[in-house]
Amino acid sequence: MTPTTSQLLETVTTRGNPQIDPSLHVWGWQIVLYLFLGGLVAGIFILTAALELSSGERARTRALGAMPFVALLLLSFGMSFLWLDLAHRFWAWRFYATFRPTSPMSWGAWILVLVYPAGLLLGLGSLDEAQRAWLRARTPGFLRGLLARLTDASDAHRRAVLLTSVLMGVGLGLYTGLLLGTMPARLAWNSAVLGPLFLASGISTGAATLLLLKLDENERRALVRWDLVAIGVELVLLTLLLVGFGTSGEAGRYAAHGFLGGPYTAVFWSLVVIMGLLVPLAMEAIEARRHLPSVALVPVLILAGGLALRWIVLAAGQASAFRLLP
Repeated sequence: MTPTTSQLLETVTTRGNPQIDPSLHVWGWQIVLYLFLGGLVAGIFILTAALELSSGERARTRALGAMPFVALLLLSFGMSFLWLDLAHRFWAWRFYATFRPTSPMSWGAWILVLVYPAGLLLGLGSLDEAQRAWLRARTPGFLRGLLARLTDASDAHRRAVLLTSVLMGVGLGLYTGLLLGTMPARLAWNSAVLGPLFLASGISTGAATLLLLKLDENERRALVRWDLVAIGVELVLLTLLLVGFGTSGEAGRYAAHGFLGGPYTAVFWSLVVIMGLLVPLAMEAIEARRHLPSVALVPVLILAGGLALRWIVLAAGQASAFRLLP
């Protein structure tokens, strides 16, 4: 029997291997949570630093001042999920035995390490005097000197710390999407748009997390404005992603079909586009225009939509082209 064009395409791009077809069962829920938490932490870093840069003042509420430390805790949870996914968990240290400039995983491993000192300095400089006193009282004596030096360094070089935090957040947010985009054999991941898309989504979910806190009114208004921009950018990037698939030949058509009539259509448009983007966009726009009190439902919808986006993209990328056929 002469193979069809689609069969040849499947053999070349995803290989006719029983370990791969009809679906690649390599990355599961652990990676979904890792990508989600990584993007969320990136958004928290960018936004907390941006708030201080724009206002010229430290966080006006204690909850916001403590968020860099909460972000590092969330990132640690995300990395633990990543570690659980590894087949050879106790060899993970080998990622840090070398640095390979051509390897996205090598870049990601080192970005994850560098985020910790940046987040520590960001957090120490964000604390008010009462929080600093509380932290000193609970720090072991032999570490108090180091804590004082780090706090003084964060205060003395505050602008550099803030800009570094933004840079680390952008790197972390982009990496979560670029990691998938470097695997062209998986049709739904073969797009340069994934990096910016996951970054914009991370900023939006980071804003949603901060909006669940008790914030100063000016801080809240700034976050709502920035979240509106992030959601708008997400919608544009999603459009570019689907248009790019639709105009890139047969392989792209298969990838686009997964979201436009295929198996992921209903969940993608309902959970991601409508519930996670359009409804929050409308509600935040009304809130910003009429100065209405915030509704906790909006951040919850954004967080659910951000999680759904990563789950659907990960699942679609691991699906065989045969499963995406019209």
